[in-house]
Amino acid sequence: MNAVTNSKIVKKILSDVRNYGEEKFKKEEFVPYVSKIPVTGKVLDSDDLVALVESSLDAWLTSGEYTEKFEKKIAEVTGTRHCLFVNSGSSANLAAMSAIANLYELKSGDEVITSAVNFPTTLNPIIQNNLTPVLVDAEIGTYNVSVEKVANAINEKTKGIVLAHTLGNPFDSEALAKLCEDKNLFLLEDSCDSLGSTLNGKHVGTFGDAGTLSFYPAHHITTGEGGAIFFNNSKLKKVMESIRDWGRDCYCAPGKDNTCNKRYEWQLGGLPFGYDHKYIYSNIGYNLKATDMQAAIGLTQIEKLPEFIEKRINNFNYIYKKFEELDEFDMPESLQGSVPSWFGFPITLKKNSKFKRVDLLRHYEENRIGSRLLFGGNVTLQPAYSNVEFKISGSLENADRVVEDTFWLGVYPGITFEMIDFMHDVTKEFFSKG
Repeated sequence: MNAVTNSKIVKKILSDVRNYGEEKFKKEEFVPYVSKIPVTGKVLDSDDLVALVESSLDAWLTSGEYTEKFEKKIAEVTGTRHCLFVNSGSSANLAAMSAIANLYELKSGDEVITSAVNFPTTLNPIIQNNLTPVLVDAEIGTYNVSVEKVANAINEKTKGIVLAHTLGNPFDSEALAKLCEDKNLFLLEDSCDSLGSTLNGKHVGTFGDAGTLSFYPAHHITTGEGGAIFFNNSKLKKVMESIRDWGRDCYCAPGKDNTCNKRYEWQLGGLPFGYDHKYIYSNIGYNLKATDMQAAIGLTQIEKLPEFIEKRINNFNYIYKKFEELDEFDMPESLQGSVPSWFGFPITLKKNSKFKRVDLLRHYEENRIGSRLLFGGNVTLQPAYSNVEFKISGSLENADRVVEDTFWLGVYPGITFEMIDFMHDVTKEFFSKG
């Protein structure tokens, strides 16, 4: 098959894919009580589908040219020097925490401060690196931890802080970064739910040692599965790449050999001189790489990020206005100087409310309205951690309240004001029957 014929075939394939995409992604009319209102969802169009198919036609199937472009784009958007694309946000947290533990020579039993209201894979890398999680309580309203509570938890064993910007709402990363600098601690910002959130004009995830992202379909942009780490420290990059790529010492890109021109001239560890550098392992690593097909979708998705963020903020503000008048909830709050790129609308039933959250969520479900709890709630109550030795700083009364009374509703770009009006009416109906 000659190149011209091949080119014609490719153009025909992509033209058909675009036509199919325009048909597949047509917006459907919202019908109250019939149409489902998801709490999250992917927003795709024909550009995304064309990019996916085009990237697959060379049958490369692993990371390559598209991955490199996507990593550069994420670094550009976040204003950082480096970005690594990985196969999930959870893997991003694992690789980042493992690299920090390696670079800063953390030891078993060293303490890392995190929130008691947490997502499992924000917490798990602390445990997986044989470090001791120190839990501090979150605040109702922001659902983040305060700088004061973090400062009170620091002692001679403390080595760092790992926190998520809850549902896109920035914690005071500027003040915590200053605290870390003063105390010689690391700061890892889980930004998986907060792509595009800023604090005093600076992207969250850029205040500390590294920030992480998730591109799961629920998030601000999607690559299907996928995640990323963005950061500035070049020493951290070398360790992080190794941990992502099996733990190998070699830095050749997939499909490349002998980039260093010394493939058979190394002697590391107890290995003999000349042992193939492609099979020398300097770190305990994993295969956490993603594919070019995923990166290709990421490149088209990120072009739509400003529009997605605007819709999320507008939906959040509209829900706030509608639900505030019900006077049944503690409403969400954000830091002065922050511009959250909201992942969801967190809300808590007022103290001593006569209503039960479970009854309200059942009412939503009956009316085809999606909702979610605030992830793991108080993680000490989760069965997975029954044998984990946590340290707890102060009381966890707010975390306990989150377990009982907090939930969140969707703000993703697929939700319309018409849907929000329906969510409000259904909520109002529930309280009126009480």
